[in-house]
Amino acid sequence: METAIFEPGGYRYVRGPFQYSGGVAAQPGFSIERVRFAKPLPVEEGFRAIEAHLTTIRRPFTSFCACELRSPAPFTDEGFIAFNRIYVGTLERWGIFKDDENPVARSNVCPEINPLSEPCFEAFSYTVPASGQASGGFVIAGSAEAQENGGASYADRIVRYEETSPNAMRDKAVFVLNVMEQRMAALGVEWSQANAIQVYTIHDLHPFLADEIVRRGAAGPGLTWYYARPPVLGLEYEMDVRGVPVHRTA
Repeated sequence: METAIFEPGGYRYVRGPFQYSGGVAAQPGFSIERVRFAKPLPVEEGFRAIEAHLTTIRRPFTSFCACELRSPAPFTDEGFIAFNRIYVGTLERWGIFKDDENPVARSNVCPEINPLSEPCFEAFSYTVPASGQASGGFVIAGSAEAQENGGASYADRIVRYEETSPNAMRDKAVFVLNVMEQRMAALGVEWSQANAIQVYTIHDLHPFLADEIVRRGAAGPGLTWYYARPPVLGLEYEMDVRGVPVHRTA
């Protein structure tokens, strides 16, 4: 996987599609901090809150490096593209997104029970100057069981499309775990450095939890299972990973 450095933000990233990068890691001399909102904020309100927070701590908007979104229900392919174009508009205004290159990592999932009425921010991350043991940190973007290349639609790229048997879910999980490992390797980090690992699915994890997740070290700090769907119709299983030194609540 190809990586690049976003100098204005103090982090490097795994290059991805226009809507998000595959993950970010702090450059030397910087650390990543994460803020979780006390309650999810609608996207526009969330962007304003992020601007206010970064302004208060005297960090440039370009320090914004990752976010976690929650949406009401899975999008169609077309709806997902339309939403993403609106989302990256703010990143472009902040001096982050340019020429369809987006360094910001992201997850975006859909709670199955008590869904939100509109897309919202759950949390966000940014870099701050740091040194010694206080420096570092990484966020691996959410990925579901679809190849990033190889087909015009998600349906063409989804592993075992429209299958949810235990064997199919195992195959989907293994695909996603491998993506997580490839992204971490590209950034020079590994499972043992993670302090939060998340799974998003409404299907049973237990048939493959021990053999495929725990045995490879992907549950060292514990595993948080969100009863939620990935953000596009047809996807059934998503994960993201982070190793962030500082967590706050706003």
